[in-house]
Amino acid sequence: VQLVESGGGLVQPGGSLRLSCAASGLTVSIYDMSWYRQAPGKERELVAVATRAVVGSTYYADSVKGRFTISRDNAKNTAYLQMNNLKPEDTAVYYCRARLQTSLDYWGQGTQVTVSS
Repeated sequence: VQLVESGGGLVQPGGSLRLSCAASGLTVSIYDMSWYRQAPGKERELVAVATRAVVGSTYYADSVKGRFTISRDNAKNTAYLQMNNLKPEDTAVYYCRARLQTSLDYWGQGTQVTVSS
């Protein structure tokens, strides 16, 4: 099983990025897919969750609600995080997670997002 994040980079405040999480060895449609982030000196925090397709609900941290959108493309076996109106406080390493149950819980390696002028 492998989750590979991409799409991070340097962006100015107010800009947008779309992170991708390409999965291999698992089917994203049956997993709860989520994005976390970890800023320097801070704990990893949950950003957004898209539950397995049969449930079909989403959750967002208050700090990103209205600006970030989580989605998945089952045909491409990929999850996404669309990030709009980025702020300097969004700067962090962003991680993708796929979880079905305790023993089926996988993380990507992370992608750096830096918001700075």
